[in-house]
Amino acid sequence: MTTEEFELPRSRQANERLHALIPGGAHTYAKGDDQYPEGLAPVISHGRGAHVWDVDGNRYIEYGSGLRSVSLGHAHPRVTEAVRREIDRGGNFVRPSIVEVEAAERFLATVPTAEMVKFAKNGSDATTAAVRLARAVTGRPRVALCGDHPFFSVDDWFIGTTPMSAGIPATDLTVTFPYGDLPATEELLTRHEGEIACLILEPATHTEPPPGYLAGLRELADRHGCVLVFDEMITGFRWSEAGAQGLYGVVPDLSTFGKALGNGFAVSALAGRRELMEWGGLRHSGDRVFLLSTTHGAETHSLAAAMAVQTTYAEEGVTARLHALGERLAAGVRGAAEAMGVADHLVVRGRASNLVFATLDESGRPSQEYRTLFLRRLLAGGVLAPSFVVSGALGEDDIDRTVDVVAQACAVYRKALDAGDPGPWLAGRPVKPVFRRSV
Repeated sequence: MTTEEFELPRSRQANERLHALIPGGAHTYAKGDDQYPEGLAPVISHGRGAHVWDVDGNRYIEYGSGLRSVSLGHAHPRVTEAVRREIDRGGNFVRPSIVEVEAAERFLATVPTAEMVKFAKNGSDATTAAVRLARAVTGRPRVALCGDHPFFSVDDWFIGTTPMSAGIPATDLTVTFPYGDLPATEELLTRHEGEIACLILEPATHTEPPPGYLAGLRELADRHGCVLVFDEMITGFRWSEAGAQGLYGVVPDLSTFGKALGNGFAVSALAGRRELMEWGGLRHSGDRVFLLSTTHGAETHSLAAAMAVQTTYAEEGVTARLHALGERLAAGVRGAAEAMGVADHLVVRGRASNLVFATLDESGRPSQEYRTLFLRRLLAGGVLAPSFVVSGALGEDDIDRTVDVVAQACAVYRKALDAGDPGPWLAGRPVKPVFRRSV
């Protein structure tokens, strides 16, 4: 099927209904139809394993499932069965359920570098709780976040640093440091000596941490008396069952988990040293800290999902499978790009379990136009891939089919590069970055 023949009339209608009722047409900006070629933003009907179907009846091989949250595949039987069992027993009570302590024990056995854990529903609540706790423990006002990492929270301390800062009072309490640069971070800590409560960062992203970097941050945090926070929303489970901290052997004071933790069910976690976490509890002598308190934070079915996910990872070697699948995909895509003469323009980056791709123009600059061209061809070929982040449900045949579609897309990419203009292949406005000041 050519992109000229590929249309999504029912999805278009559904998108209009979404925009009429929901600001932005989605509940996550990264899922917005502005992230997809014009008229080709599929609205999903259902999913199973590594495949999803849109309301027009098209089936896609899906990557980046649930913004990296569905790492086992949709409707994974071990997870859905665990959820069904708990739903039949009631989901939320006036006192803690025994499931809460069972889930905490399971999590801390999986992430042994932490001593206590508190569950919530989304990553923003967990990261903001970590920041609040760090400020309470240190008595300091400032937060230092890694400016090279794209997202930490919907809350003011982070969103105020982005181009989408409308509605947020001006504040200078959040400062940034560059990833991988220990001298720059030390200079920041020295310039704001005694003011920075915490360093918060993703321990790894599309690049591996430079040798000694995470250990160096640990030493800097200790020397300057601030709290080291690892945001493991993405690295948790995908890097290892115990996250990046388990893989690289550097222990943060606090860490946050989510996404893969529930395989699509809403559950996140703040974990860390008992000495700090107890500040949010009842067994200390200082001022109380409003750490995390949510009506739905410990719904039994979501905690059951998290326990089933951890069991599946441990018993089925899921992390190793994600890496093997990602390595096969990366090699195939790079080979296809090389064969079509676009290897310098379609670039696959990241750890094998968390691959992303960059689309570069004739001069080697990131290009939303070429990204649009590439996504159009993938969609027409039955591949839904805002990234190349794999799930464990993919089969080798799915990977091979994806590489075939990528090769076809690369052939068009080459034509556009030769023409010096991707415009004729866009059929509409280009896709847009999530963080931008104007609509």
